[in-house]
Amino acid sequence: MSSLGEAIIHLAIDLFHQIRQSEKENIFYSPFSISSALAMTYLGARENTASEMQKVLHFSEIAANTKEGAAKDPVEKPGSVHHHFQNLLMELKKSTDTYELRVANRLYGEKDFPFLQEYMDNVQKYYLASVESADFVSAAEESRKMINCWVECETNGRIKNLFPQNSLDGSVLVLVNAVYFKGQWQEEFKKENTVEEKFWLNKDTSKPVQMMKQTNRFNVVSLEDVQAKILEIPYKGGELSMLVLLPREADGLQEVEDQLTAEKLIAWTSPQNMGKRQVDLHLPRFKVEESYALVPTLQALGMVDAFRGGAADFSGMTGRRDLVVSKVFHKCFVEVTEEGTEAAAATGVGDSVVTSLPFHESFRCDHPFLFLIKHIKTNSILFCGRVSSP
Repeated sequence: MSSLGEAIIHLAIDLFHQIRQSEKENIFYSPFSISSALAMTYLGARENTASEMQKVLHFSEIAANTKEGAAKDPVEKPGSVHHHFQNLLMELKKSTDTYELRVANRLYGEKDFPFLQEYMDNVQKYYLASVESADFVSAAEESRKMINCWVECETNGRIKNLFPQNSLDGSVLVLVNAVYFKGQWQEEFKKENTVEEKFWLNKDTSKPVQMMKQTNRFNVVSLEDVQAKILEIPYKGGELSMLVLLPREADGLQEVEDQLTAEKLIAWTSPQNMGKRQVDLHLPRFKVEESYALVPTLQALGMVDAFRGGAADFSGMTGRRDLVVSKVFHKCFVEVTEEGTEAAAATGVGDSVVTSLPFHESFRCDHPFLFLIKHIKTNSILFCGRVSSP
């Protein structure tokens, strides 16, 4: 597993535990999108601002592996976080006929803040991104509409109005990452098998949903340390898959979430723990669209200085210390149907005991569950979420 993949998993779980404290039933976000948008900022961060970001983004281990003294600028060191991102983005941008995955990064800076050429070159080199100038002082609304329009275009019209009205007034730096995915299942669900069934919101309350069904061989694992099991549904082409984490009991999700750590998730979903079984799979059609203002979330995780005037140090971007990150917005969309999945996002272990399963397994997602969409080769989580009410 790439250490960047692990860093993204750690961030994914940290964000999940913060987001689940809100009252939202369904959760959906792209840890990959959030990580890459913040990494572009981290590229220009210095001193304590950089240290805090490194910690929150779980880049410390990657940084520790970078050979000191190889070059003056840590960016240029082989093995730096930015090299890892460059490799991951190149991998994800490879053209394929089997699914559509579009990743786009862009920075918008206030036109009166001249960015260092070196920073702009590095953003382009490592994040395949462009730095655009905008007028947030006298034309904030026009700039907001321009950015929203770009995001909408990059996500095939799925992410509209990423930045709400008046949200960019007085901004200096706006980072945007957009990711769009549309994939077909390796084995599609037959539409004629989809029927209305009950989905249990809790032990006592249910709602009708369109339940898709298929019987096939899937990678599956039954977990002993938590009362749950995990199933992997591959997409056509075999490069991406969806992992579904299903508690045994209708009201068992909170207990599973309480025990969820990055280490456990990595162990549970490792290839040596999952085995192919014949499975009767029941999965509801669902659609989730969520948006988050992430500044309080990131502050709670320990990224504080980046948002504080006087403390923020992004001198690697401008050569001056008067730049501060004002907003981090993230919006995400997913739709799962018989054919496959469409998803879009934009941003501005203890040892686990695994039991062997019976040869024929039933996997009925008729109560709240968690799911992840991952890029298999790099083990990077592109999207993750919770379906409490399809």
